[in-house]
Amino acid sequence: MAPTRNVQSGIGRPPREACYVDDVPSCLPPVAMTRTAAIERGVRLIAPGLAAAVVVALVARFVTGYLPSYVAEVTIAILIGIIIGSLGGSRLAPLAPGLAFTSQRVLRSGIILLGARLSLGEIARIGLPATIVVIVTMAASFAIVLLVARIVHIEGRLALLIAVGSAVCGNTAIVATAPVIGARPRDVAYAVATITLFGTLAVFLYPAIGRALAVPQPAFGLWAGVAVHDTSQVLATSLVYGPSAVDVATVVKLIRNALMAPLLFLIATGWAARGADATGSARRGMRRAVPLFVLGFLALAALRTAGVLDAQQAAVLDGVARSLILVALAAVGMSIRLGELRETSWRPLAIGFAVALVVGLGSLVAILTLGLGTAIGV
Repeated sequence: MAPTRNVQSGIGRPPREACYVDDVPSCLPPVAMTRTAAIERGVRLIAPGLAAAVVVALVARFVTGYLPSYVAEVTIAILIGIIIGSLGGSRLAPLAPGLAFTSQRVLRSGIILLGARLSLGEIARIGLPATIVVIVTMAASFAIVLLVARIVHIEGRLALLIAVGSAVCGNTAIVATAPVIGARPRDVAYAVATITLFGTLAVFLYPAIGRALAVPQPAFGLWAGVAVHDTSQVLATSLVYGPSAVDVATVVKLIRNALMAPLLFLIATGWAARGADATGSARRGMRRAVPLFVLGFLALAALRTAGVLDAQQAAVLDGVARSLILVALAAVGMSIRLGELRETSWRPLAIGFAVALVVGLGSLVAILTLGLGTAIGV
């Protein structure tokens, strides 16, 4: 009998022949086995929700082909998703991990690829003038939320969550801020429901208002970028309106996202000054607040600026980005539960309505009156 040949010498090591069955490793080290098992488990959790979102996106794209040209596929995808999510209810629970992955990671991948549409010069031309508008709008959102919260007697933590969700980047800002201020799960749920409701309404109302007033695409993109809450909602709103609106809205929204980290630092500092020990929670929140996909977006724009990506390649990446975003928005729609929104207390909804009305109308009037959209046209 041939002598046994080990992978490497050592006591307790199984022979190499015993480690392979049909050339497939069967006795991997414990760390490798654990990592492999975790990956397999993650794929099994994510696959059903991701596949469902892809199917909804494909159906939306097919249906849109038979509808008038002003009806966008992202609108149909969100509508179909909302219907499925509301009718399915708790029966869709197995899809939840995949829908969360798709609405976050896939969406961010699409945003990164959108960077290939623009050069760094175009981003600067949009971003520099828009930054002032963003800061003013964020400050106004905070002020309105905190004022109305006092009127309707909302507890401070919930008011702050609605404020950051309205002013910065929607549900991502809420989730990042919650551990910093020690928010209760109920506060997070109310804030997310409020932001989801009024952001979803904006997806359908803003394009209709924009077309009724003949708002130019750059001005509309600026409006959507500063006034609509969540990143997914901003993209859905601007994609309906046109390519220039998408370019401006994406850059403006990413500026808001980038401001989340310094804002969260200020919140943590202020909260600690009130006597709360939020050091560990602040670190966890800061990690959630750093928008790394913004750097990916800028990296693609840098490649386009340097000529590494030509116009044809950028067009291909743009097509991929739009498909990824469509799938992600289908997942966003499927994650909305109208029944849960009805259970939300009227007080958070009153705050959400006030900030949506004042900031939405106020920013639109300012953009059109001052001609802000013309300064950032692409």
